[in-house]
Amino acid sequence: MITVNDVSLRFGQQKLFSDVNVVFTPGNCYGLIGANGSGKSTFLKILSNEIESTKGEVFVAPGKRISVIKQDQFAFDEYTVLTTVIKGHKKLSDIMTEKDELYEKEDFTDEDGMRTSELEGEFADLDGWNAESDAGKLLSDLGITQQLHDTKMKQLEAGQKVRVLLAQALFGNPDILLLDEPTNHLDVETCMWLEEFLCNFENTAIVVSHDRHFLNKVCTHIADIDFGKIQLYTGNYSFWQESSHLALKQRGETNKKIEEKRKELQDFIARFSANASKSKQATSRKKMLENLNIENIRPSSRKYPYINFEQEREAGNDLVQIEGLSQTFNGQIMFTDLNLMIHKGDKIAFIGPNDLAKTTLFQVLMGEIPANKGSFKCGQTTSLAYYPRDNAAYFNCDLTILDWLRQYSKNKEQNFIRGFLGRMLFTGEESLKSVNVLSGGEKVRCLLARMMLVQPNVLILDEPTNHLDLESITSLNRGLEKFRGTILFSSHDHRLVQSVANRIVEITPKGYIDRVDTTFDEYLSNENIKKQRQKLYM
Repeated sequence: MITVNDVSLRFGQQKLFSDVNVVFTPGNCYGLIGANGSGKSTFLKILSNEIESTKGEVFVAPGKRISVIKQDQFAFDEYTVLTTVIKGHKKLSDIMTEKDELYEKEDFTDEDGMRTSELEGEFADLDGWNAESDAGKLLSDLGITQQLHDTKMKQLEAGQKVRVLLAQALFGNPDILLLDEPTNHLDVETCMWLEEFLCNFENTAIVVSHDRHFLNKVCTHIADIDFGKIQLYTGNYSFWQESSHLALKQRGETNKKIEEKRKELQDFIARFSANASKSKQATSRKKMLENLNIENIRPSSRKYPYINFEQEREAGNDLVQIEGLSQTFNGQIMFTDLNLMIHKGDKIAFIGPNDLAKTTLFQVLMGEIPANKGSFKCGQTTSLAYYPRDNAAYFNCDLTILDWLRQYSKNKEQNFIRGFLGRMLFTGEESLKSVNVLSGGEKVRCLLARMMLVQPNVLILDEPTNHLDLESITSLNRGLEKFRGTILFSSHDHRLVQSVANRIVEITPKGYIDRVDTTFDEYLSNENIKKQRQKLYM
């Protein structure tokens, strides 16, 4: 158990939290959510005692161990991968180090013998004999092959280091697990493994994630940061989101009888309980929902941008034809002999282990870089709009948001542009901010607004959910679902891919798989596709 009593935090004049009181109990997984800049990562650091609160205290039951994902990828460069994981359990690691030092002494004394005996007892109590095998299994489950376990950390790639540090956090069955964006840099299979791990985790877990699918799978509760307070809600992210919307709608229905509103909320809870999956975590959540007090459901103050893509003109049936396209980058193969015919209405999710490969493909299609081999051509009626993963070049100017967006609009009227910006949550004086000081999320919203104004019939989006908060991701998801044109996109957001894509293209250096009329989950579960994928990754 971890108890937060009257915690407040200030940075100068800025108040981040005020008088927060909350209790996190064992057996539950809490999804910590809030707008960008609300202090999610900072709150985790308060819980782990990395930073001190201005006021109040965090109480952790005596003897309970907190584990976090370390952010410094270079801190363990001189240690082997296996040793780095075991260092996640500091007490066990210290015992192992002291033990080894004593046994290596040439002048081993009686006192050393007594101390060694004590250490051996503590080592056994902490299940030290299984430490290396447990750490090795964690690493293998997270995609770090056994050949790398005795390699020094400094020899690993950045993505591999992230996985090792995640294994370090999970090692040794910690009492309290604090995970900040744990699915970053993980492939689909590893994300699924982590979901199952957390569903079976019997202690306390608190996670920050922008992946709605992940939050829905693992969370029994949502901890919502809003207006400097933290409120706990029973259920996963979708339950919190839909119940808060229902409560907000009911607040405006002044003529509706209280009994009718209560019945509507009860039916909503019953529906969510009945639809819970069969995993251990979901079963636990189902029982909680059945026992939920109606009064605990409250409206949310969250604001959602309005994202809606329209086509200026409809495209012909064959929009883009790709023939024999191959590309390398710095001597590394991105993709080979890619042959695709893209039709009107295709919503293609490009997936694969290398994000750079997908970015490179989109840059080729947009004419930003030439292809090494092969060709592509667009139909006469094809009009493209592009969202790049690296968008810095678009904002290297001193224009206000208003003037920046005006340059992409046929309608130059200020009231029209202001109204458009208002739908994207840039209201009042905010529209007069210079674009070169915008946050990552604000820049994404500006670029999406630009794409909406251009009114293309083909959208190309490279990781569009990066930097967005959950509300903006939800709005983008709805906008892409409703769009009647064609979409080529890459994303690590499972729910976005599952709900938008009707075609999956997986690209690897050894080849590609192209599946039409399939959802992401169908693609992942198809046994024939699994065999094809295994050959590509051998």
